[in-house]
Amino acid sequence: MKSKIIALSAFLSIFFCSCNTVDDLLTFTISNNASIKIQSTSPINLPLEIITPEVTTNSSAEFENNKTKANLVKDVKIRSLKLSITDPSDKTFTFLKSVHLYISTANSEEIELAYADNINVSSNTIDLICTDKRLDEYIKADSYKIRTKVTLKETLTKDVTVKAEMKFKVTADPF
Repeated sequence: MKSKIIALSAFLSIFFCSCNTVDDLLTFTISNNASIKIQSTSPINLPLEIITPEVTTNSSAEFENNKTKANLVKDVKIRSLKLSITDPSDKTFTFLKSVHLYISTANSEEIELAYADNINVSSNTIDLICTDKRLDEYIKADSYKIRTKVTLKETLTKDVTVKAEMKFKVTADPF
């Protein structure tokens, strides 16, 4: 009986390790960028919504480069979302109180992608807290929209352009 338990334990260990190995082989990252412009006329301590131009996905090419197809993709989640101030180059995020980013497509409802509240940084980059929502239908689409909701804690004397760098973790089925 003891040898059967040991054999079963060994089999289950190998089975679960091999499943993780297969998933690792079929997991890759897709990166996309969006530009967000915060107007100098934005009100302080009131949420302001900013809609970016549609982001064209390069997912078909990324799927092909990783030897898979959109219909085989089984799970997409955001891995990281980093905001960087691109203009003016000497500006830091001290003016920002909170930021929330949402994603939507023409055929899908809007969901929250990432956020940061009570921001207290003095650098020109910030990493947002990513949600764990499934994003399959958004990344498989030809394009998606990013809506940004910001709350300022300081008056801006100049428009601020922010680059959003998004990295999505994609896992596909083998067939």
